[in-house]
Amino acid sequence: MSRKYFGTDGVRGKVGGPVINAEFALKLGYAAGQVLTAQHEGNNRPGVLIGKDTRVSGYMLESALEAGLSAAGIDVFLAGPIPTPAVAYLTRALRLDAGVVISASHNPYYDNGIKFFSAHGMKLPDEVEAEIERLLDEPIGCVDSEKIGRAKRIEDAAGRYIEFCKSTFPHDLDLRGLRIVVDSAHGAAYHIAPPVFQELGAEVITIGSNPDGFNINKNVGALHPEILASTVSAYRADYGIALDGDADRIQMVDSRGNIYNGDQLLYAVVLERLKNGPVKGVVGTLMTNYGFEKRMNEMGIPFIRANVGDRYVMEQLLANGWLYGGESSGHLLCLDRHTTGDGIIAALQVLTGLVRNKTTLKEWVKDLEMYSQVMVNVPIDSGIDWKNHAGLIEAQKQVEQKLAGRGRTLIRASGTEPKLRLMVEAENYTLAKSCVDILANVDLKKA
Repeated sequence: MSRKYFGTDGVRGKVGGPVINAEFALKLGYAAGQVLTAQHEGNNRPGVLIGKDTRVSGYMLESALEAGLSAAGIDVFLAGPIPTPAVAYLTRALRLDAGVVISASHNPYYDNGIKFFSAHGMKLPDEVEAEIERLLDEPIGCVDSEKIGRAKRIEDAAGRYIEFCKSTFPHDLDLRGLRIVVDSAHGAAYHIAPPVFQELGAEVITIGSNPDGFNINKNVGALHPEILASTVSAYRADYGIALDGDADRIQMVDSRGNIYNGDQLLYAVVLERLKNGPVKGVVGTLMTNYGFEKRMNEMGIPFIRANVGDRYVMEQLLANGWLYGGESSGHLLCLDRHTTGDGIIAALQVLTGLVRNKTTLKEWVKDLEMYSQVMVNVPIDSGIDWKNHAGLIEAQKQVEQKLAGRGRTLIRASGTEPKLRLMVEAENYTLAKSCVDILANVDLKKA
């Protein structure tokens, strides 16, 4: 679908730019309200939940969205700062028509975004987003006074979600005896993630839990797991858990300071689930490490790759009727526990396997051999058909012969600049680097 405003994860941009401003948020709220009203069944007013992360611009966007939705006849439920997956959960739990998240996820504070969840706690279908976009170009109106929506603040939103997260951890297990460092990235989970692990019995040390509206993701969180690693070592903790600004992404660290990315953590979850029965299949992305794919093949578990983005991972999971998937960046989907990617719940699924089997994370995932990955960007002249470029095709053949089944290549165009992104994964760095060099030496300039 050709999108004017919506990307793969809602609307996102710089605060004060063409889309992330008060006027646009007002229009977006009204347009979304019209679509939801048209779809709503029953005599009562439709209801929408709004949650946000800790960016200072969230106040402005929240008020504008509330006004637009109310003008369209929608009752608005304000949850305050809560993780993206909490909005998905509460939308379902409260039987509302949609949920709205104000967040730019892992981006700096000066960016923000707006994304929607359906009544089922999943991203809106393309056709619904298309209809919202169409209405954005029409003037804002207002329903009759007696039909204007009301606004209500949900005082116990955080508590409800904490209990939901805890419910995904087995009742016969606890985290007693574990010291865990929790890094909330000064984001939406700052007041939620620590209590989840504390109430399950862990001793919790917090970092990234003092948001000021401007420090979200700044040198903390899933984008900077090295900070977590040093803190785990300093406190002699057993594990570290790093979330991003809206808490749908995770990285973990063990007691030795080893950092585990989304591929390794997804593998840990799959191993735990295999203890209870077969796993039908797993979805990764174009960036999932080749070692993961190879290990799934060895285990006889079907594996497919989706385009980069948890939205596309979800599409493949639903199409195949599978439950587990994720991205190297740390978006993990466990559809037997939640309808969307959830960093806190993903961590609890990893810890389930470790606690139940009385093992360490390093030992638990030791059979997953991660391949060395080398990436380079090379400039390309506009208008060149790189997919059918004779020199690049020949270089790919050379690389495939050199790898001989011991790795893979990925070539894709940048979506923001005139460059090709070249990636090779191989058993060792030397082999991967030599293969990337073959690809990078192809002349992609016009004669």
